[in-house]
Amino acid sequence: MSGITAKEYWAKKGDVNLYLYRKYVESPQNKPVLFLVHGSSLSALPGYDLQMAGRGSQYSMMDQCAAHGYDVWTMDHEGYGRSSKTKRSANIAEGADDLKAAASVVEKETGHSSFYFYGQSSGSLRAALFAQREPHRISRLVLDAFVWTGEGSPTLIKRRERLDEWRASHVRKIDKDMIRSIFTRDKPGTSEPEIAEAVAEAQLSYGEMIPTGTYLDMCANLPVVDPTKINTPTLIIRGEHDGIATMEDLTSFFIKLPNPDKQFAVLPGSAHIAPFGLNAHRFYHVMYAFLDTPERRDKGP
Repeated sequence: MSGITAKEYWAKKGDVNLYLYRKYVESPQNKPVLFLVHGSSLSALPGYDLQMAGRGSQYSMMDQCAAHGYDVWTMDHEGYGRSSKTKRSANIAEGADDLKAAASVVEKETGHSSFYFYGQSSGSLRAALFAQREPHRISRLVLDAFVWTGEGSPTLIKRRERLDEWRASHVRKIDKDMIRSIFTRDKPGTSEPEIAEAVAEAQLSYGEMIPTGTYLDMCANLPVVDPTKINTPTLIIRGEHDGIATMEDLTSFFIKLPNPDKQFAVLPGSAHIAPFGLNAHRFYHVMYAFLDTPERRDKGP
């Protein structure tokens, strides 16, 4: 995609170096800032800036959102991608700490103190916890492939079979089969097989070990966020076939959100990673409609 500028930055969280990446078209001036928060098994660039031969930036969420008019940022959380590898588990709470460190860099570079946040899977838990802790930092929040209590979740029921393994080490091993399973475990055919291969190749270029913390949290420590303490305008997106959470779990969370500026969208034909699916265009339609909502007008006394 032509006309896109890419820049790299670093944030510090104590002795941890956190890699930040940014894209925008032409100039970032007067553009809303959109921060993308990655999940448990894909670091920032494989998840959000996939470039494929013959497909260009069709599956780069950063490029798609930059072309739409956002100043788009993402980061590798502690233990992922180019960020520092440590002995910590990189759990949900530590991920929210990462976002706090990143927000200071984004504010310095953009002049904005509040941004749009999008989180996918455990990234949505990180983003939701950050919204709970730092509400002034988030102007609109998109929670995609979110889970609250985990009750009845087919994916988490299966994952808990390896709970002792997640507890035994701060890292876990991934391979191509594991990454392929992200695209096929809910309903095969909701994405193209070559997308999974490209994502796996991109992710494994960083190595075969990634942190265990978010898996452990999602299997044993949910809920990690309190909807009554998230007063940010919020959109929840659920793929029709996504097994990470039941509709009952998500609607119960949605009802408890105190801000009336909230939406819940179900994407027919989508599974766990909607931006990589056959119906990605419908995902973007829903997300842009929410993020681009005009400001509310209230009558005076």
